[in-house]
Amino acid sequence: MTRALALVCTLSPSPKPSSSQLLADQIMAELLDLNVRGETVRIADHDVRPGIAQDMGDGDEWPRLREKVMAADILLLATPIWLGHPSSLCQRVLERLNADISESDDEGRRLTYGKVAMVAVVGNEDGAHKVSADAFQGLNDLGFTLAPGAVSYWVGEAQHGTDYQDLEETPEAVRSTTHSMAVNAAHLARVLAGAPYPPR
Repeated sequence: MTRALALVCTLSPSPKPSSSQLLADQIMAELLDLNVRGETVRIADHDVRPGIAQDMGDGDEWPRLREKVMAADILLLATPIWLGHPSSLCQRVLERLNADISESDDEGRRLTYGKVAMVAVVGNEDGAHKVSADAFQGLNDLGFTLAPGAVSYWVGEAQHGTDYQDLEETPEAVRSTTHSMAVNAAHLARVLAGAPYPPR
């Protein structure tokens, strides 16, 4: 079975409600309908140290989360927009993943080759395209593959107080984008599982 992992990079720890968590949950539900088993982790609930090492020691929880990333076929990175950028926790996840950039399998491929990445972005300010572009670049540099339409997002009116989680229902544009993204990611993950990238 294809496996997915969602890393939710809201700055709010559980059980505080989170728009990033809500959109991630909706995407994971779409994946489940496509027979993709998934798990969601809120990074703020874990002691993930800053740095670019696989293990920063002294209680660092990234090594356990890294194992989950390496076991997944699909990685979803969900982030709010903060000051026009991905959250600091999203950047921290990318930096911690960077520790694996020189690691390779027995055939010389990066450990992330063959893994599909998706991004979810929420905010009540402009910047979803910029934030997804930042995340896309980092994920691609790290060796992840992006399917067409690899982002689902919602942004409210600039300087407005409404969050995604405050909406009475999911907008149709978000729902259809989320569905298409999940279908494309699940398809690509299965294609890459059957036809891995060539040895280096």
